Amino acid sequence: MDIKGKKVLVFGSGISGIAAGRLLLQLGAEVILYDGNTKLEKEKILRKLSEGCMAKAEVLLGELMPEVLEQLDLMVISPGVPTDLPVIDRIRDRKIPIWGEIELAYVFGRGDVLAITGTNGKTTTTALLGEIMRNAGRNTFVVGNIGNPYTDIVFKTKKDSVIVAEMSSFQLETIHTFRPKVSAVLNITPDHLNRHHTMEAYIAAKENIAKNQTEEDVCVLNFEDETTRKFGESIKAEVLYFSSQRKLKRGIYLDEGQIIVNLGEKKRLCHVDELQLLGVHNYENVMAAAAMALSYGIPLESVQKSVKKFKGVEHRIEFVAEKGGVAYYNDSKGTNPDAAIKGIRAMKRPTLLIGGGYDKESSYEEWIQAFDGKVKKLVLIGATKEKIAKTAGELGFTDVILADTFEEAFCLCRDLAVPGDAVLLSPACASWGMFKNYEERGDKFKELVNQL
Repeated sequence: MDIKGKKVLVFGSGISGIAAGRLLLQLGAEVILYDGNTKLEKEKILRKLSEGCMAKAEVLLGELMPEVLEQLDLMVISPGVPTDLPVIDRIRDRKIPIWGEIELAYVFGRGDVLAITGTNGKTTTTALLGEIMRNAGRNTFVVGNIGNPYTDIVFKTKKDSVIVAEMSSFQLETIHTFRPKVSAVLNITPDHLNRHHTMEAYIAAKENIAKNQTEEDVCVLNFEDETTRKFGESIKAEVLYFSSQRKLKRGIYLDEGQIIVNLGEKKRLCHVDELQLLGVHNYENVMAAAAMALSYGIPLESVQKSVKKFKGVEHRIEFVAEKGGVAYYNDSKGTNPDAAIKGIRAMKRPTLLIGGGYDKESSYEEWIQAFDGKVKKLVLIGATKEKIAKTAGELGFTDVILADTFEEAFCLCRDLAVPGDAVLLSPACASWGMFKNYEERGDKFKELVNQL
């Protein structure tokens, strides 16, 4: 597609919107960057856009007027912008194409894409697959929901590049031609229902990752997740399953601590004790990354070396320090109940747990039930604290304390912990309202630990 001279509206002025706007300017498009927040400063936005690009863009804040829509050839929407806003409907009614930032980057980038989605485990699997590809000598870029906009690296890509991409449901809502060489759906459990409204819509967004794949491509799926297992029966791509609970005739599976690769011939990847990651969910992440790499043609020996060296990602069941005989773990990336269940299951000590935060309309029953005698105290913060406390009480868990601030919650855990305990930040909720993002929340936790 020749985009030079086309009038393109970029909706959203965050990291993704800025990166998309910058790419469009470099491609010769006439860019209008729009944000509904009138408190933003146009000059700051323009400065970010102009980094590395001499072309100029127009910035609009507040209401989007009809005369602007009449000029447009294309709209690029940031993943944080809901696709059911009235203004988006007006753009659809005018038959103006709506692309996501991922679609934009894919159309103008080069190389093969290896794309990962799922409710939980995306970041760990993406980071590990990126390491495997780099260690195998591939020209690798790790992009997407992991924090690096795909559009930022488009001009760096070559025909032999490998783009390892973490895909959120928000990003997958707005793809059209995006086609990964290898895709993976790790699991699907309720999340972001405040955005998608129904579980069916959330699942449909996740499953978009494979909608353009053909018989020449591969889709890696979790056999133990009912939704992904059924999905494998309806797609064109070659399906490769992984399982943590049973032996597979073809695929990758866990067998008495050994990760076995069975792609026609049984081979041993490693024993889980050789990994530097905790928990069955992480063994699943390793299996998924290995399956993707092997499907792409990376030798088994190379994959083995990488998975054994990989130390995990920041903010995901991250050991911070042991102070006074108490181990502190940062699982700030546990932003939904299913992720937080994996965090508590990985604990091997009596645990004081910090939970709560922004309300994504999640249900917390399964999370409370997963405490399984491990949680000594649940200290709750944020908009969901009363909701979670009520759920806990209904399920018979009464060791609950409500705190007004994050610092208060931390201090309560610190004071109540005794040698041999663990203090775990695994909130089961997003950070918004108290922090800018889960990274800031996790960094604050580590700062407080290191001050002890």
